[in-house]
Amino acid sequence: MEDMGKELSKRLVENKWKKKYKEIIEKSLKDDDVQLFLRENKDRLSHQEILKGASKLYEFVDLKQKIAEGKEVFAPGYSPQLTISDHHIEVTYVPTKKLIEERRLREINNRINIVNLPKSIRKATLENYYRDDDGRMIALKKAIEFVANYTETPNIFHKGLYLSGSFGVGKTYLLGAIANKLAEKGIKVTLVHMPSFAVEIKNSIGKNTTMEKVDALKKAPVLMIDDIGADQLSSWFRDDVLGVILQYRMQEELPTFFSSNIALDDLEEFYLTQNTRGELEPLKAKRIMERIRFLVDEVVINGENRRNK
Repeated sequence: MEDMGKELSKRLVENKWKKKYKEIIEKSLKDDDVQLFLRENKDRLSHQEILKGASKLYEFVDLKQKIAEGKEVFAPGYSPQLTISDHHIEVTYVPTKKLIEERRLREINNRINIVNLPKSIRKATLENYYRDDDGRMIALKKAIEFVANYTETPNIFHKGLYLSGSFGVGKTYLLGAIANKLAEKGIKVTLVHMPSFAVEIKNSIGKNTTMEKVDALKKAPVLMIDDIGADQLSSWFRDDVLGVILQYRMQEELPTFFSSNIALDDLEEFYLTQNTRGELEPLKAKRIMERIRFLVDEVVINGENRRNK
């Protein structure tokens, strides 16, 4: 490279180029990445071709320096790279590792539709799920098994999980962790808070958007219903909203998850049978329970209330 540098300096003098331009080129030629590029391509570029591409070398060095100094550049997130095209030096721009990672995370986030749940659920991971109790370990094992089985054979039916347990044992967190892991593997997931969704559906009647919201949950590739059993249902919502969603998912064999403070065996009696008017409708409740039992296996999560910490 030293000989090439001397030769290029000689050519600069011979060409009688202006002092400022000479300084720019000489500065560019001292850059480590430029020197490496010229060494690797010494058989592909003549001295004259390097001189002709001096402005590209300067563009590369200048932009690289601005990025290192944190200055604003015209293509943020991209780094310059020297290439050769038809014996001409060119500067191309490639995404940085940071930009690639940001895009990857954005794509993952776009695969998860979170309805009326805290945004922090997007940070939930299976790796960080509490493992300080046998009940949590069993739930985690089942979650990992589902992710592995479903991603390996997505075209066959896989039962989801009904996570039951007391307050603060990590049911919602585990749903979020499963959702995030599935999203990493390219699978779209909808995670919805049941009591809030019931209010949203009620408000949607006047806007004529009820069926649109129901269809979104019906057809979600993976659906997670959080906190079922936390409020009393109207007959209409139970039969024409929840019932319709679950019937479709049962027929299409779509993975469905639930979390609840109520055990699965108690859900029918304490949540589904009595409507908001205090009327008992056991037959309709049994229909809903049949669909839920078809879709899930129950996992009871025990342990202390982590919210207190």
